[in-house]
Amino acid sequence: MPSETRSPRLAVLIDADNTSAKIADGLFEEVAKIGEASVRRIYGDFSGTRSKGWADVLAKHAIIPQQQFAYTTGKNASDITLVIDAMDLLHSGRFDGFCLVSSDSDFTRLAARIREQGVDVFGFGEQKTPESFRQACRRFVYTENLVPGTVKDEQNTASPDKPLQPATTAVPLIKKVLSQEDTEDGWVNLGTVGKQLLNLAPDFDPRTFGFRKLSDLIRKTNQFDVQQAEGRPVSIRLKQRGKK
Repeated sequence: MPSETRSPRLAVLIDADNTSAKIADGLFEEVAKIGEASVRRIYGDFSGTRSKGWADVLAKHAIIPQQQFAYTTGKNASDITLVIDAMDLLHSGRFDGFCLVSSDSDFTRLAARIREQGVDVFGFGEQKTPESFRQACRRFVYTENLVPGTVKDEQNTASPDKPLQPATTAVPLIKKVLSQEDTEDGWVNLGTVGKQLLNLAPDFDPRTFGFRKLSDLIRKTNQFDVQQAEGRPVSIRLKQRGKK
C-alpha cells in the first residue's frame, strides 16, 4: 500500500511587534492551504501592551512565544532572534517552506537568503509592507485580506466588502500576462493566467480587489471575454471590439 503523501512542512515565524493578533485565525487558515505548520513561533515582548493581544490566541493556535525583553530602547532583539531561529531551522533541512509574518523590510535579506537555498518563502504583512520584502517572497499575502468581511461572500454577493484596491487597477497586469502568452486565438487558460500573475507580482490576490475568485475579478473589470465550454476550464482573452 503506497504511503500517503505528506503536506509540505512549514515554519511559521511571526513578528509580534509588526503584526496584529486579529489576523491569527485567517493566517493559519491561509497557511493550511500551503502546507502543514510544523513550527509556530512568535517573537516579541509580551510583558508590554504592544504584543498583549497575542497572549489570548497563542494556545488556540499552538504558537510558541519567544519572549524578548526590551532592555534597550531602539534595539529590536525580537528581529535578531527570529533571524537566528530561521537560519537554524533552514540548515536543519527539515522544512519545505517558511512563512514570515511581518510588515518590516528588515526581513528582506532573510527571505532572499532562504530562497537562495531553494526553499520557498511566503510573506504575510500589511499593505504598507515595502516592495523589497514583498518581491523577495515567492508569494506575499496582505494581512488585511485575512480579516473576516474584507471580501464578497460567495453565498451573498450583496454583502459589504472593503477592497484594498479597485478592480480596475488589476487590468494592466492581467493584460501583460495575456500579451506574454500570445496564443493564436487570444484565449488563455485562467489557471495559467493565475500562475503567471503570481510570478510577475507575488502580492497579487483577488481578495485585494474584493473578490475570492480570479474569475469574478476579471468579469468585474469588463475588460476581458470569459468562456467555459462544457467539461473545459475557464479561459479569458482581451475583450473584442464591438462586444460589450
